[in-house]
Amino acid sequence: MREGYEGTGPGAITPDGCAVELYSRLPIKDEPEVIAAAVPEGARILELGSGVGRMTHALLERGFTVTAVDESAEMLERVRGARTIRSPIEQLDLGEMFDVVLLASFLVHTGDAEVRRGMLRTCVRHVAEGGCVLIQREGEDYHADVPRERVDPSGFTVRIVSSEPVGDGINSVRAEYEFPDAVWTQTFRARPLSREQFEEALEEAGLRVDRYLTEDRIWVRAVPVV
Repeated sequence: MREGYEGTGPGAITPDGCAVELYSRLPIKDEPEVIAAAVPEGARILELGSGVGRMTHALLERGFTVTAVDESAEMLERVRGARTIRSPIEQLDLGEMFDVVLLASFLVHTGDAEVRRGMLRTCVRHVAEGGCVLIQREGEDYHADVPRERVDPSGFTVRIVSSEPVGDGINSVRAEYEFPDAVWTQTFRARPLSREQFEEALEEAGLRVDRYLTEDRIWVRAVPVV
């Protein structure tokens, strides 16, 4: 387990505190529609941090070709119909280019700034000429609106219990997922980034915002700086 990360609940837990069984249960929301509207039909997508394939499977159903990357073998075992590669994102170098590189799940907010830089360099290294990088960032009040909870229509409750500063601009976040038959928790470290800080991080890696894809600016289409 990485320092500052923890997970509890039934089944395998990954080094960043994610429970494989939990992520196999979580439903997909509108992310595939947002992605499909921002990229060419039938694009080749490199999905960084695919987990169990919730997004992967939805993108495959929409006719995309997906290469799914995750550091957890237990997560990748749940992925069906896509090429899978086990690797930390920041170390990936496939020697291939893709129409779209996808960095979702708020991974750009990882607490370790060097890991974030490595992730963004991986995005730049793998995006084809004329391609794009799609990034999912935290909402503006992600760390301020706590505690909060949401009851999903499918019958489980997700809570962000706390977000506490631990130094160097990093917060320790605790989340809970309560199902009728099981409870999972995850504690992880996240670095809040204002819009300006986020755009500066992209610029440092050789990317720029092409446009924000959603009104809340959580989904971003970025392109390499030419």
